[in-house]
Amino acid sequence: MTVTEEIQQLKKKKHAVILTHYYVPEEVQQVADYIGDSYYLSQVAAKTDAEILVFCGVSFMGESAKILNPAKKVLMPDLSADCAMAHMAEIEAVKKMRETYEDLSVVCYINSTAELKTYSDVCVTSSNAVKIVRNLPNQNIFFIPDGNLGRYVAEQVPQKHVILNPGYCPVHNAMTKADVLAAKAKHPGAPFLVHPECTAEVLEEADYIGSTSGIIEAASKSDKEEFLIGTETGVFYELKKQNPDKTFYPVMEQQVCADMKLVTLDKVLDVLQNESNEVFVSEETRAQALHPLEQMLALAK
Repeated sequence: MTVTEEIQQLKKKKHAVILTHYYVPEEVQQVADYIGDSYYLSQVAAKTDAEILVFCGVSFMGESAKILNPAKKVLMPDLSADCAMAHMAEIEAVKKMRETYEDLSVVCYINSTAELKTYSDVCVTSSNAVKIVRNLPNQNIFFIPDGNLGRYVAEQVPQKHVILNPGYCPVHNAMTKADVLAAKAKHPGAPFLVHPECTAEVLEEADYIGSTSGIIEAASKSDKEEFLIGTETGVFYELKKQNPDKTFYPVMEQQVCADMKLVTLDKVLDVLQNESNEVFVSEETRAQALHPLEQMLALAK
């Protein structure tokens, strides 16, 4: 029996589902029940009736799934898979902003630790951040932890006063305008589809700016045949799956999140067999972090 066959057998036996982010390796996406970005996977985690959730991604995703599903067993194929950006906001900075601005909403990108979420008013993802910030009653917004996404939101919602935090995704932030121009010269006419976690100079060169799922949708709807993709290359699996006749190119050689690649097929099998690497969130933290996640799910509808 192959590893894939064992995984499928164990899923049925244990009433488990595999939730997989677009950035993990292709072979892991192939065994998933659900593949998506952070917002979609949060929706699935909140609705599924499975007893075991195997979350193929990084730590904040497993934490969010546990917060939304306290009675379910949430397993991570690799507990060391983390997101550097998730830690890039200081709680003292949040407290200072609350003291400085009366009419303040702390808007927390879902790519954040459970602890950061407990100090927030609402969570957002790259696919719904603009919509949620626009509809908040507050005039002052402290956007944590990603400064690049915060700046993009501020540009789209100029009527709000958006205060930025100096966090960033190492993969998206590493991309430069020079990288984009070189890729465009190599593939003339190919639209550039990019994630808003990139810098301002990179977004200026974009033909489309959006979440990972938005990039996939934009490429699928386009009548173009070649595309430059400005996000982690794990998304190429779904892009090619939905568009077998189209060609996709990375902007630079190393558009890879090393933490996402820690998730392997063998590790998925191992946690299903042993029900190991369980995610735990204290009840106090869970109760406090639940509110901003529920707010996101409600406001993004």
